[in-house]
Amino acid sequence: MRSAKGQVLVCLTMRPDHFPDCQGDPQARRLTVPTAKAAALRFTDLPTGGYAIALIHDENGNNKLDTFFGIPKEGFGFSRNPVIRFGAPKFAAARFDVASGNVDEMVRVKYML
Repeated sequence: MRSAKGQVLVCLTMRPDHFPDCQGDPQARRLTVPTAKAAALRFTDLPTGGYAIALIHDENGNNKLDTFFGIPKEGFGFSRNPVIRFGAPKFAAARFDVASGNVDEMVRVKYML
């Protein structure tokens, strides 16, 4: 994170049709944590399957990704760290599998402005 301001909004989903914002997905897992505590986040008791993570560094704490002419002003990231061109990646590009045991997924936060 480029600063300790604000909070980090995290969405974890198994459903491609609800990625990246998890809207309308009753099984999605969401976290909102202070930025200072967001270095390592944990989801527990996940069923086996394919998941994708999207996160936002909400620096001003308004619970959304702020943009300037469509360009994100705040940090964002996705599981598997796919190349970002125009808009969010497809679910398949961010998908990782959970089978048994712990799975570590490192997400790099990107800033465009």
